Amino acid sequence: MEKKKFIKEIFFTIVGTLFAGLGMASFLLPNKLSSGGFAGIATIFYYFLKFDVGKTVIILNIPFFIWAFMKLGKKFFAKCLVGTFFLSIFIDFFEKMPTITDDMLLASIYGGILIGIGTGIIFKVHASTGGTDLIVSLFRFYNSKIPTAKLLNGIDTIVVFLNVFFFGNIEIGLYSAIAIFIVGKMIDIVFEGINFSKLVFIITDMDKQILNALNKELNVGATEIYGKGAYSEKEKKVIMTAINRREIQNLREKIYSLDKHAFLVVTDAREVYGLGFKSLD
Repeated sequence: MEKKKFIKEIFFTIVGTLFAGLGMASFLLPNKLSSGGFAGIATIFYYFLKFDVGKTVIILNIPFFIWAFMKLGKKFFAKCLVGTFFLSIFIDFFEKMPTITDDMLLASIYGGILIGIGTGIIFKVHASTGGTDLIVSLFRFYNSKIPTAKLLNGIDTIVVFLNVFFFGNIEIGLYSAIAIFIVGKMIDIVFEGINFSKLVFIITDMDKQILNALNKELNVGATEIYGKGAYSEKEKKVIMTAINRREIQNLREKIYSLDKHAFLVVTDAREVYGLGFKSLD
């Protein structure tokens, strides 16, 4: 079982590098844009020293591979090695293809989407393509309190500034920022999906009627939480339920048809697992 899981993780790591390599080589690289990290540094080497981006990424990662092998375990190291190796192959492969677009805005958008999808897939199987996320993993090995997002953003910002400095074009930085923003959003979507659910809290004196309506008419499960009004000190039952966002209007109408004085709180639930929602598998 453990071996099958590891093979599956390796497979999805390779799939992720395919998306990321396509985004980098076909959209960002021809337009001198950067998604940060070692790929951004490799872009500078590519234009000024004519070094292959893929090979440069591997060379930059070598000292961190050695460090990771010693500190982060063999399985993570193996997935990291596979991720970096195949990312390098795909970047060099797609770089030889005809340029898809010279429009920097389109390149930043579509490059960001592809890199974000690929990176999200890779992160989801607890793998890495080396670069800045490997550096952050190593830093966190020594200090788990290091804010990951801030460190990643800080490194990527420095790399983008280097791209702007060497290419002498502020627009490269501006469009690169768009690409990095889209990468982050796409990683969130890969992790959380686009079908966000809603978490609903209902405070009412007609809890039995509303629970009955939730269960029988809307086919929604719920949990009762016992509470007390802060001002009135009157005991209240709070109904908590999770529901698909497409059903929220039906829920709202049903509640207020039963109790027009009900207090309703609706908030986003990024991930909901269990009966009627996502499986933990």
